[in-house]
Amino acid sequence: MKKVVFLFIGLVFSFSLSAQEHGAETKKIPSVQLKDMEGNPVNTAELGIDGPIIVSFWATWCSPCKRELNTIHELYPDWQDETGVTLVAVSIDDEKTKRGVPLYVNGKGWEYVVLMDPNGDFKRAMGVNNVPHTFLVDKEGNIVYSHNNFAPGDEEELYEHLLKVVGKE
Repeated sequence: MKKVVFLFIGLVFSFSLSAQEHGAETKKIPSVQLKDMEGNPVNTAELGIDGPIIVSFWATWCSPCKRELNTIHELYPDWQDETGVTLVAVSIDDEKTKRGVPLYVNGKGWEYVVLMDPNGDFKRAMGVNNVPHTFLVDKEGNIVYSHNNFAPGDEEELYEHLLKVVGKE
């Protein structure tokens, strides 16, 4: 029964994102209180970022998540220069595994904004069922693209959507 409910929620969320592309009501980032890696509080609806945002849900135990974020890491400086994008990596590691987040992030040299969601509050509010799950948000805070899972080449699709958001394609 749980699987049916999650599947239904996922389908509804996917439909709403698809509807956005056809001019229907847009979904905004919900307001959830998280913490950054230093323990500072951050309200997800008030990130204070001027420009497009990539929100990527991930975990240290998720191999596809790490592949996606490591692949984007190589391209990120160019993406930033061209589009002004900021990537917010939201770790869903729980209380048992969240200590590994700073070790992994610092070891990889990620220059992303990293937020901690150990209770899954933001994950639930965004309709994320599994990771990796990546969203593209325009400068008005509207979710304009959503992608679940990762395969090589997905970063190119994300980049194409990013260029559309900033009017360069």
